[in-house]
Formats: sequence, structure tokens, C-alpha cells
Amino acid sequence: MKTMKNNRFWIGSTLVITMLVFAPLAVAGQDSASSKAKKADPMQVVRGAKAWKNNCGRCHNLRSPKELTDEEWDVSVTHMRIRANLLPLEADDIKAFLKASN
Repeated sequence: MKTMKNNRFWIGSTLVITMLVFAPLAVAGQDSASSKAKKADPMQVVRGAKAWKNNCGRCHNLRSPKELTDEEWDVSVTHMRIRANLLPLEADDIKAFLKASN
């Protein structure tokens, strides 16, 4: 009886650990696949270009959007959203412009 409980414990523990390790990887794969399939709205790109020029141009010499990858722009825009006190919609528009220009 005791070994049966031990077996259940180890099987259950193994399943939980496997789910904790592989579930985030599966979700990350779905996010990247869905983001690639999603095209940017042309008006969002236009709004993003204006917001990029008006907001980012205040403090920075504007960089070419091709200087950073899409993932690097995600990090940069998220950081600058906080620093520059951008609205979430503005940050999303800027990201769409930078990614469309890449």
C-alpha cells in the first residue's frame, strides 16, 4: 500500500514539474506565431510614426527602425513608455510603426 502511494506521489510530482517547465514554452510559441500572422493596421503605423517623431524626438536623435530587432524594440518601447509617460495606445502605435519599418 505504501509503495502505491509513493508511486502516485512521484508520478504526480513528475507531471506537475513537466507542466511547469513546458507550459510557458508552449504559450511563448503561440504568442510569437500569432504576432507574426497579425498585420499592422496602416493607420496605426501612421499614428505610430507621428508619435515616434513627436515623443521620442524630444530627447533622442531618432534612430533608424532597422537598428534594432522587433524583440529589442519591444523592450525599448516598454522601457520608454514608463520613462516618457506614454499612453498605452501611443506605445502600441510606436511599436507597430517600428516593427512595420523593420
